[in-house]
Amino acid sequence: MSEPDNTTPDNVAELLAEAKKEPIASFLNMRLVELKPGYARVSLKVLPEHQNFNGVTFGGITMAVADQAFGYAVNSMRRPNVASQFNIHFISAVKAGDELIAEGRVVRSGRRVSIAEMTVTNQDGKLIAKATGTTIPLGQNSG
Repeated sequence: MSEPDNTTPDNVAELLAEAKKEPIASFLNMRLVELKPGYARVSLKVLPEHQNFNGVTFGGITMAVADQAFGYAVNSMRRPNVASQFNIHFISAVKAGDELIAEGRVVRSGRRVSIAEMTVTNQDGKLIAKATGTTIPLGQNSG
């Protein structure tokens, strides 16, 4: 993980304050569990409404919790950053009642691009998905 330098602001406090009122997190009932520079952990309880026509959890739910951890981890280092690429590998099935825990770790935090790796596990520690993502900075504060 890239260590923050003297020019990188600590966005953790700001993100923690904003997490309580984020619309998508509220809608999906995602919870920010832990946040520090370059790392985020997010949880989501899988509901019966998250099941698809095959009776399994919609992959977008797993991707959403991974994406949330990705966004928090990267923006904790350099902000604002938005995704330019996201790749996920679904490894195990998810069922209603499971709690998904996504962890995002920044691999590189740069002025032009940032890269992170995410893992999603269930409440028993079973690996559900692995993901990678790339972001690009927005605005004049991006350096």
